[in-house]
Amino acid sequence: MYMFKYVTKRLGLMLFTFLIIIVMCFVLIKLLPIQVNVGPGQDKYIAYKQLEGRGWITNIQEGENGIYTYDRVPIFIQLGTYVNRIITKGDFGVATTYGEYIGKPVWDVFVRKLPPTILINIYSTLIGVPIGLGLGILAALKKNKWQDQVINIFIILLISVPSIVLGLGIQYFLCFKLGWFPLTMVRGDDYFTWEMFRSMLPAVFSLCLGSIAGYARYTRAELSEVLTGEFMLLARTKGLTKGQAIYRHAMRNSMVVIFPSILSEFIGVLSGSMIIERMFAIPGVGGLYLNAINFQDYDFFMLLSAFYTLIGLAAGIVIDISYGFIDPRIRMGAK
Repeated sequence: MYMFKYVTKRLGLMLFTFLIIIVMCFVLIKLLPIQVNVGPGQDKYIAYKQLEGRGWITNIQEGENGIYTYDRVPIFIQLGTYVNRIITKGDFGVATTYGEYIGKPVWDVFVRKLPPTILINIYSTLIGVPIGLGLGILAALKKNKWQDQVINIFIILLISVPSIVLGLGIQYFLCFKLGWFPLTMVRGDDYFTWEMFRSMLPAVFSLCLGSIAGYARYTRAELSEVLTGEFMLLARTKGLTKGQAIYRHAMRNSMVVIFPSILSEFIGVLSGSMIIERMFAIPGVGGLYLNAINFQDYDFFMLLSAFYTLIGLAAGIVIDISYGFIDPRIRMGAK
């Protein structure tokens, strides 16, 4: 019952926070000048009429010098129109300035770009979690020995070096010098072929190296603390072997902190993969977001801002709820 109340309350607060952020983004983006790009042979007046039809501007007039003038619809009326289109028609807008996508629904483009972003983050987690946990467990069991020192140096280096620098190193050594992988991702929609997977690996390695260091650091710190607890001594005096005590008690207790850190690392990678996607030409959401900002395409910006905001807010709830499932003694929301 406590958990249900807690989750309901957090969902309500998440929705409220999400709406505040989105309204702020909408208002601020609508205060910027409206830009309209057209390709060769296209009529700019049609583009302005399209904006008028969507409820952004009105009273379009062409001057003698070919420059169009218009009146802006009040921002909060635009907001009402925008929300109404999303709720009633599932219409998140169309691209107006983003060159290759002008006139196309932004939702369709977003859905098409989402799989590569999700895949490289899933691959990064699948590779990073077992390696990071393994290194952290080894460092904790060999605390203050040479294995621990080597792993600590490895962790410090990976945490200190930005992922963009790691990406450049991977591109130079693994892709250019050794030729093990292509420099950029292979084009196409066959995401589950070996050629496509191989072309994704440089970006995956760039993302997961930092995550490996994070997992190893969390695991070593938490497991080292648990191993020195009095309950571990009691478990050994009751006849359990060292391995049994570590597996049955130490690992389970340390996972109360480690598992939520895995979720937070995954979310962090998902929201921070934009630069890596650009470096390795991953046709994902990250590159789409950066280009939408450069082109000042407002509908793209709003949809992608909502996507990343929702990921960040949902991560907090998932992490908090996971505590209760990992350790039944924890009841979120109980007094």
